[in-house]
Amino acid sequence: MKRLKNLRLEKGYTQIKMQMLTGIDQSDYSKLETGKRYYTFEQLKKIALVLDTSMDYLAGLTDEKKPYPRRNVIGKENRKQ
Repeated sequence: MKRLKNLRLEKGYTQIKMQMLTGIDQSDYSKLETGKRYYTFEQLKKIALVLDTSMDYLAGLTDEKKPYPRRNVIGKENRKQ
């Protein structure tokens, strides 16, 4: 859980700012940082995007902060193949 707090502080974000960026209530976000609550998949995804890292890094599966290359999916779901 230290990784989550450290990344947030590196970005200069408060927990309130994280609430605005992720939609996760500040009190719930605080519990994520202190380990009193576990991430849901959707929360982890939103947080990784906002903090520009990977879900694996937040989960402790890698020590590499840099996110994997992402594909541009905005608008693609409405296109016909």
